[in-house]
Amino acid sequence: MKVWNFGLIGCGSVADFHIEAIRQIEGARLACISSRNEEKAKAAAEREGCEWTSDYHILLARPDIDIVCVTTSSGSHASIGVDVLRAGKHLVIEKPIAMTAADAELLVQTAKQCGRKLSVISQRRFEAQHQAVKRVLEDGAIGKLLLAEISLPFYRSQQYYDSADWRGTIAEDGGALMNQGIHSIDLLLWFAGEVGSVFGKLATQTHRMEAEDLGLAIVQFKNGAFGTIMASTSIQPGFAASINLYGERGTIKLEGSSIVHWTVPDRPEPSWIHTGSYGGVTDPRSIVSDYHQSQLLDVIAAIETGIEPLVTGEDGLRAVQLVEAIYKSAAESSQIQL
Repeated sequence: MKVWNFGLIGCGSVADFHIEAIRQIEGARLACISSRNEEKAKAAAEREGCEWTSDYHILLARPDIDIVCVTTSSGSHASIGVDVLRAGKHLVIEKPIAMTAADAELLVQTAKQCGRKLSVISQRRFEAQHQAVKRVLEDGAIGKLLLAEISLPFYRSQQYYDSADWRGTIAEDGGALMNQGIHSIDLLLWFAGEVGSVFGKLATQTHRMEAEDLGLAIVQFKNGAFGTIMASTSIQPGFAASINLYGERGTIKLEGSSIVHWTVPDRPEPSWIHTGSYGGVTDPRSIVSDYHQSQLLDVIAAIETGIEPLVTGEDGLRAVQLVEAIYKSAAESSQIQL
């Protein structure tokens, strides 16, 4: 059996989930870790029994590395990701794929030119309840989709934003939509399809930061359905994200990792309808690595079979395009066509 050698660029808090996921995959090996912070890189490498470097170009020059996970701050995703792909490595990049649609498009095109796989971490697609809902929607079991609502009433303290100078900046981190809300936005697009137009509003209500801590939008999808988006990091004490899907024949409501309402003709309620753990409401580290593992396994399978991964670079691009359109709409107080 082939051993898939991984490289990891970035030793921030999210890197731990990638490291744990790789550790749990049979036939996968973490070969090298890179971070500008030599102390962090060395400590992580010693713990995992792998090599380390403070220059990621040295990591990319290694012929034994097949797949590289980029877990650096969001503003560096595009430039590092392009270097990874041009070095001939497959790329798994943390969300968001990039901070602008133009940079996201560059990553997508570079992956195609280099013949490499590109996947953006959207691990919530791999949760059982979301897989079940996707099948129901694809089968048309709730009829024509009328309305899809996503709500992310999270809380982050001022201390969280003050912990690094890039946090809460538009260029390097993004606000409640681009940072915390991007997972819910990805699920919204996965469930409801492509967006035709959007009208958005932004506010920074409770934090000292450049980006928004409240983002709102009304969306019309190309299939005729409507959608609403709310993402915030100002809601105390913080609550689980929710998704409501209303069709002409039925309704599904999800909260956190549970299905809390299921009206689907001729489809029994899934057995996990009121179960499952959910994290990240107030602490971004309070999640599990299980679904990162599922996504990395999916990427390996895509490389082996030549098919596209479940989450592609194009998926990441569409999510950023929608957030960018909300920003533009809020700035111009106008509806934006996508």
